[in-house]
Amino acid sequence: MTDSTPAHPVVLDVWCELQCPDCRTALDDVRALRARYGDRVELRLRHFPLEKHKHSFAAAQAAEEAFAQGKGWPYVEAVLGRVEELDRAGEPFLVASARELGLDAEEVDTALVDGRHILIVDADQAEGKAIGVTGTPTYVVGGERLDGGKSQDGLREHVEKIIDGLLDAEG
Repeated sequence: MTDSTPAHPVVLDVWCELQCPDCRTALDDVRALRARYGDRVELRLRHFPLEKHKHSFAAAQAAEEAFAQGKGWPYVEAVLGRVEELDRAGEPFLVASARELGLDAEEVDTALVDGRHILIVDADQAEGKAIGVTGTPTYVVGGERLDGGKSQDGLREHVEKIIDGLLDAEG
């Protein structure tokens, strides 16, 4: 019996910042990659909050709480889809977005206060700096780092070529 799902999916790390307009643009690529590869690729959100965006660190923590509640990617997409509102409203917007998605908004608010996800965000950021991430979005797949912050033209095709090569090598 053959199974089309590999024993070990290809890991695609997406270094993202939830107040970043370029990351919002990259969502189309992320959706397309998810649709094309499904379970053959493990898509991991990695946090890289930038100092120039004052709500990005809180947004990363809120996203981690959304993942803990089982709706991480829908939350990430909802927040990125409205970065201007996050710019204006900050943490109240993060809590309201959680409520709109049916998450426990009070728990998201509490997570922002008690800092339970700070270590995850800090670790992601430190790892990103260590491997040369300087901006968002940045993709890491098959040991190759691809910077989408400057231009996303042809980026998804490049990611697909790497993933296809890794999947072919495994199969």
